[in-house]
Amino acid sequence: MSQARESWQSAGSGGADQGTVRRNNLSLLLRSLRDAGPRSRARLAADLGLNKATVSSLVGELMERGLVRDGQAERGAVGRPGTSVELAGSGAYGIGAEINVHHVTTLAVDLAGSAVSERRTSVDTRGLPPEQVVDHLVELLQGTLSDLADRGARPISVTVGVAGLVDLDHGLVSVAPNLGWRDVPLAELLRSRLGHDLLIEVANEANLAAVAEATPGDPERRDILVIHGEVGIGGGIVADGRPYQGRLGFAGEFGHMVVDRGGRRCGCGRSGCWETVVGVSRLIEMATDEDDLLRSPDVALEVKVEELNRRAAAGDERTLQALHEVGRWVGIGAAALTNALNPGVIVLSGYLGEIGEWIQADVQAELDEGVLAPDAGGTRIALSTLGFSAAVRGAAAVAIERVYDDPTLVPRTSAEQLGATS
Repeated sequence: MSQARESWQSAGSGGADQGTVRRNNLSLLLRSLRDAGPRSRARLAADLGLNKATVSSLVGELMERGLVRDGQAERGAVGRPGTSVELAGSGAYGIGAEINVHHVTTLAVDLAGSAVSERRTSVDTRGLPPEQVVDHLVELLQGTLSDLADRGARPISVTVGVAGLVDLDHGLVSVAPNLGWRDVPLAELLRSRLGHDLLIEVANEANLAAVAEATPGDPERRDILVIHGEVGIGGGIVADGRPYQGRLGFAGEFGHMVVDRGGRRCGCGRSGCWETVVGVSRLIEMATDEDDLLRSPDVALEVKVEELNRRAAAGDERTLQALHEVGRWVGIGAAALTNALNPGVIVLSGYLGEIGEWIQADVQAELDEGVLAPDAGGTRIALSTLGFSAAVRGAAAVAIERVYDDPTLVPRTSAEQLGATS
């Protein structure tokens, strides 16, 4: 299994050597601080089942790497209170990026997941060869790296989301119908252009959107499906709190389920795929005339969706009918997925989340009708609150997760540097 696949699946310890054990313990401690908050060394030792000397040594190393710091005295402690240990948010940074049909985007986050730099440019990627699209992305990434350099920050990893099938092991975009890409070595192209010592991996954008929606610690978000809509429709599966990638990393291509045999031809070359009846292009076609500005490729997707929502709110009958038809088809597909996977929640993301208030009832009705299990198997429909940023936020989350997987990726800082930055 490649390093990229391991980072997605958070593989546990597989070796017995001391270096591996220590890396695993560093990871365990760092995740514990993220998930359960600051605590004293004594409490960390008790919570993690490690002795106090080991925890003190681990904390010391994480401090040298700039990943944790001393906080306040622990409240409510019996006897002499210990000093709490907390995350140092600025100790490391991850960068997420997204290539979609109408835009490329980058987002940098710190160890706590807070955004520190966000860049976006509108570009019709379908009309450009992959190398030119990569040039646009590299320009954004260089700007993001410059933003981090201004903060004296060290980026560790870049994760790029693409609307297509991705070979995770090789950073290869196998096929992206809506981009017109096939067998594009995206990770290799980025490495050659960036010339920067960064870990680079590539993933499907809808899978990354699912990562963004899977809230750590929320039991209702441990088993979810995300249906992510922009020009195409993709999906992501989170099973027992972990992203499910499938045998070769191609799981989640919901948009190419055939739901309407003999229907419209899809960008993938087949007919009747789900995205041909629920994609934003189909909605706009049903809701507008040929000369409507919403059909112009020069109008940003966000603007188009905002206008559709405005027309619906104004009671435009044609827009409302089109929305109900899309909602019906979303529900038909969601019911099939629920019969197969029985998730706790199906999250409508991207453009589907933005129009969610108009289609949610239609989706739920089809779910109730089409799912064999009583009460739709306990599956409910939820709307994303992340808008069109879900995929890039998920990409940034995966990028910074590399540090939690292996804190030793961040170099130690000398005592002199620690004193200068404290």
